[in-house]
Amino acid sequence: MSELLILITNDDGYSSKGIKALINAVKNLGKILIVAPDSPQSGMGHAISVNKPIRCYKTNFFDSVEAYCCTGTPVDCIKMGLYLLKDKKPDLILSGINHGSNVSTNILYSGTMSAAVEGALSGIPSVGYSLTDYSDDADFQYSEKIVQIISKKVIKEGLKKGTCLNVNIPNIKENQIKGIKVCRQGRAFWDDTFDHRKDPLGKDYYWLTGSFSSKEQALDTDINYLENNYVTIVPTQFDMTCHDSVDELKKWKL
Repeated sequence: MSELLILITNDDGYSSKGIKALINAVKNLGKILIVAPDSPQSGMGHAISVNKPIRCYKTNFFDSVEAYCCTGTPVDCIKMGLYLLKDKKPDLILSGINHGSNVSTNILYSGTMSAAVEGALSGIPSVGYSLTDYSDDADFQYSEKIVQIISKKVIKEGLKKGTCLNVNIPNIKENQIKGIKVCRQGRAFWDDTFDHRKDPLGKDYYWLTGSFSSKEQALDTDINYLENNYVTIVPTQFDMTCHDSVDELKKWKL
């Protein structure tokens, strides 16, 4: 039986603490190839580089693990990784561990989750991992255990084609974790605003700010479970068709 091949990326950049924890968690599961952004790429969503060249170069940052820095987005990194592997295909694609939550509709903006979705588009079992701690010195010790548990299960059981997993881990002590819940994505949105400022030359510029708030009180969502100290797993797909509306729209007289 051939050795398992795992492709790893993230959106916080190759030097982040989260990707080191992810690598450490799965280093004994098979051969690893890392293709990660050379700088932070948070909030890039499913963006790809089409108007500029992508540079990709080897790095020894991860010691004996084969690794490349990429000037592109997280999705570019997955595409580049598949290109570098040529006739080989990863058995598993992992993205993260992200510094900060990717709960609910945040997956639309998340570079971490978009990399996992790109893996699903290629028919490869893929998982995006996030810890709800934005600090550079976040403690990923317990997160590594979660990565091991879920990644091993995905390897053993597989995933439905076209599906990836969005895993969020609460930022609390291990003994406070109540368990792992498979659930649906909650409805929450950003209430956007802009902080209007002026530069030293008197010209206007803006910082996008705002707050993220839930729009429902349901108990079966990732938002609720995460707030109540559960690790959440949301099966995520790239088919964005609103199937319930197809038959209704067919009735329109167009």
